[in-house]
Amino acid sequence: MQDAHVIRIIGVHKWLGGRPVLSGVDLDVREGETLAIMGPSGTGKSVLLKHIVGLFDPDAGDILVDGISVPSADRAEMAAVRTRTAYVFQNSALFDSMTVRGNLRMGLPPGFCRGRAAKCEELVRAALDHVNLEPDVLTLLPAELSGGMQRRVAIARAIIGKRRYVLYDEPTTGLDPVNATRINRLIARVGEEVDATSIVVTHDVESAFFLADRIALLSDGVVAAEGTPHELRETDNRAVREFLDAAPARGPA
Repeated sequence: MQDAHVIRIIGVHKWLGGRPVLSGVDLDVREGETLAIMGPSGTGKSVLLKHIVGLFDPDAGDILVDGISVPSADRAEMAAVRTRTAYVFQNSALFDSMTVRGNLRMGLPPGFCRGRAAKCEELVRAALDHVNLEPDVLTLLPAELSGGMQRRVAIARAIIGKRRYVLYDEPTTGLDPVNATRINRLIARVGEEVDATSIVVTHDVESAFFLADRIALLSDGVVAAEGTPHELRETDNRAVREFLDAAPARGPA
């Protein structure tokens, strides 16, 4: 792991629905690490994640990805950021009318499969193998998959293009404990195998502590604390203690 800060969030403010959601967030992401952004529901974790890929613009502050200012980026610069970044949405966001194969091909650069059918299929099957799914699911539609399988297909689509950065928005929300554990283990393994820098937004304490090299806790619109899992477990920071003490136990990941 390197110490280089590849993603920088600098003094980000955001208002939504007439109220402040982010109130001066400062956070750096280091190359090769898995950073968990943790906090109660409604504290702006997912909103912050969406700023990194330009789905939201900050009302103040800046977001830098490989030195590119996302809010100020022109079309070519924004395309470069999105080419390097994969986003796994909370609800998987698979295309309902496409088979699993079609959804995975959408993770490749536009036009990549044109005239490269064999190579395209090779990459599709390799991505599927990474997430422990068999090729017989390739012809299925998302509605024919379980929730856990849909999440795995979404992760496969994220990694098929060998992106430098993978952003996960509440990847275990809505899953039963068994599938949540499987997804956590899959995210950890994928991060190592594809050598990606990962950001995982979650309100699930056990997921955060299992996955992360570092954890940032959002509270009242700012980063209330950050550090390694061990440092956060040992801290006397009030916001951290209140959040950890209130978190329900789910069993070991």
